[in-house]
Amino acid sequence: MTGETLLDIRDLAVRFAARTVVHGVDVQVARGETVALVGESGSGKSLTARAVLGLLPAGATATGSIRLDGTEIIGATDNDLRPLRGTRAAMVFQEPQTALNPVRRIGSQIIEALRAHRPIGRAQARARAIELLGLVDIPEPDKRVDWYPHQLSGGQKQRVVIALALSGDPDLLIADEPTTALDVTVQAEILRLLQDLQRRNNTAILFITHNLGVVAAIADRVVVMRAGEVVETQPVRELFAHPREEYTRELLAAVPGLPGDTAESVTSEVASPAESREPVTEPEPVLRIRDLSVVYRRHGKQFQALQEVSLTLAPREVVGLVGESGSGKSTLGRTALGLVPAAAGEVVLQGVPLTGLSQRELRGLRKHVALVHQDVTASLDPRRTLEDSIGEPLRVHRVASGALLRAKVGGLLESVRLPRDYATRRPGELSGGQRQRVALARALALAPRLLVADEPTSALDVSVQARVLELFADLRAEYGFACLFISHDLAVVHQVADRVLVLREGRMVESGPVGTVFRAPNAEYTRRLLDAVPAPDPARSRPAEDLSARVPLISGARG
Repeated sequence: MTGETLLDIRDLAVRFAARTVVHGVDVQVARGETVALVGESGSGKSLTARAVLGLLPAGATATGSIRLDGTEIIGATDNDLRPLRGTRAAMVFQEPQTALNPVRRIGSQIIEALRAHRPIGRAQARARAIELLGLVDIPEPDKRVDWYPHQLSGGQKQRVVIALALSGDPDLLIADEPTTALDVTVQAEILRLLQDLQRRNNTAILFITHNLGVVAAIADRVVVMRAGEVVETQPVRELFAHPREEYTRELLAAVPGLPGDTAESVTSEVASPAESREPVTEPEPVLRIRDLSVVYRRHGKQFQALQEVSLTLAPREVVGLVGESGSGKSTLGRTALGLVPAAAGEVVLQGVPLTGLSQRELRGLRKHVALVHQDVTASLDPRRTLEDSIGEPLRVHRVASGALLRAKVGGLLESVRLPRDYATRRPGELSGGQRQRVALARALALAPRLLVADEPTSALDVSVQARVLELFADLRAEYGFACLFISHDLAVVHQVADRVLVLREGRMVESGPVGTVFRAPNAEYTRRLLDAVPAPDPARSRPAEDLSARVPLISGARG
């Protein structure tokens, strides 16, 4: 580490009652430096970061020392910390859905943050809010400043959260998984945005992520955490080239790679490319989509979500859907399930055209399909036990009840590598990876023939992701389902899919065997997507797109 130390964490411990979850953590961040905190879920990364701003959850206490620009945080009151939050240090939270107020326009939320940080008039604050939205690449910022969060895509909401964090021109930016929900091109833009911010204002960044490709692209140093302790700290190049600890080597080995990535040769056997599998030979498709168009109507206006998209999906086949936010991936998946009506074209599921079916007929057909939602936490009722959640499809379709239902739920839990006695637990008692397994168990309750998996691993760290993808492959072999696999992570798609379909602004750009498309794409857009993926190797990490020519940078010092 070089330069003046801005953040100095020494012997930090975080406790809940009698249980210590963070043990003696030391982390230093210099001005202008990016330090990445990596490790599995539950390793203490987010708790360490939240302690810097005194934002630990209720019931947690911290000891040790955290000095931010010379000010001691441990033991400070809220009155002491309030002037520091947003100006000296700001945080980009992992869940934009909970970080934004759903009943207030995004512009008013940014204006409130701006006026809390400095004396500024409302008109000037609104102009600055529009500038910040443009800075994080929100389309038509002068119009969308008056939108509500629900009118934005998941990636756009994440960018608004980043704009909020930047509103006070902080010396230290704490970014907790800031690119998790973003597609690869937007991720590249956000990384370059953070790098530009760092160069202009000498901002320090504490970057929490499970994406080691992002770490390779942006970090100066890496702190590896496990079970609340620091396992290893090294400069980024040294850590990737010569990891000292076995745990670090395991994390690096779990990273899925694209063709040509060094990670592709060191990943575990479960990460072998999809094209090495035997080709699908079943002739009768589970799903056939022909010239599909979907139109949404919002505020009296029409929006073309899909236009003339065609697709066939054979039994046991996995087709990956990739493209930027707003490309129509999720709409295509939901239309295949009969959840979104087609404006034109044909959707045939299990030989039955969906057009013209009654709700009763659709309900009967949906017994053979399932959806794994992108936001697993939101899709599981926190008040219900896992038995209630997993058993719901069995009850709704009157397949099982009582002792038979409990037995089936126990078997489903075991199929996703969870103990039967987890049936009495609630979602809040599980890790992110365990909740993802529960979502898979619920989706498989009725042995579906078609599974639509919408970003099923986006929130998981690399080692948990590797285990979930291995589980996905095992379940596919056991249940024999076909799958539309929606993901912004092209390396994951390369690992699990047989074929890939590339979407852009509702149109099909390219499709074919995943190995062929990713090794030799025909479309310039596909090449751009692949080029935007940060390689899991600092020595050859692909640079993010240069935005300096078209994105206004933060200007001026703090007033």
